[in-house]
Order: sequence, then C-alpha cells, then structure tokens
Amino acid sequence: MTVQDSTQTTAPDSAQSATESVILTDTAAVKVKNLLEQEGRDDLALRIAVQPGGCSGLRYQLFFDERTLEGDTFNDFNGVKVVVDRMSVPYLSGATIDFVDSIEKQGFTIDNPNAQGSCACGDSFH
Repeated sequence: MTVQDSTQTTAPDSAQSATESVILTDTAAVKVKNLLEQEGRDDLALRIAVQPGGCSGLRYQLFFDERTLEGDTFNDFNGVKVVVDRMSVPYLSGATIDFVDSIEKQGFTIDNPNAQGSCACGDSFH
C-alpha cells in the first residue's frame, strides 16, 4: 500500500508536527471519496477521533465533519481531507487507516502503533 500526495497543515495556535499524523491508504482514500460522492458534499472532511468507551477504555470514531476546531491537524490524501483533533493526536500518531473488503469482513481498519492492547471485539483499545 502506498500513500501519495499527503500534506499536513495545522490550525492556528497548534504545534503539531508532521510526524504526529495519521496515514490514509490509497484504498481507504478511494472509499472515502466514494462515500463523499454519495453524500453529495465536497465540504466535508474525514474526522478521526479517540473517545472514552468500549471494553478496553478508548474507542475510535470516524465520521464526516464540516467543523474546524482549535488545534485540529489537517492532512490531505489524494484529495481527501483528514482531520484529527488535538486531544486525539497523541493516541493516533503513526496510525494507518485502511479499508478492507473481503469475504470475511468489510470496513475501515486502524493499525495503531500506540495501542498497547485491544478487546476481543477489536472495537476499542488501551
């Protein structure tokens, strides 16, 4: 898997560095573009966040968002805007977001080097 055309900027008053970003694979970027086309909106970004919850303590959230929050980190992957809030950046630094479509499962996956463990359902981590 290769990632092309990725750039990162941060909102004003933010000190996030380029090494503190998520990676969106080409496959995931294509899927996100398709979903955005279905929505009929070009003003939305894919927001990736970490929230308390799940059986291991933290849970990933991926959703389309039109908001810009103070401290957001922005990345562009082949025309797909990806946003991470400043509280989630430390948990997601270096994480790779992919899309899997196989006979066994379909959906977005997150390979996160910061996760020390996860639950059996694979929905949350710590």
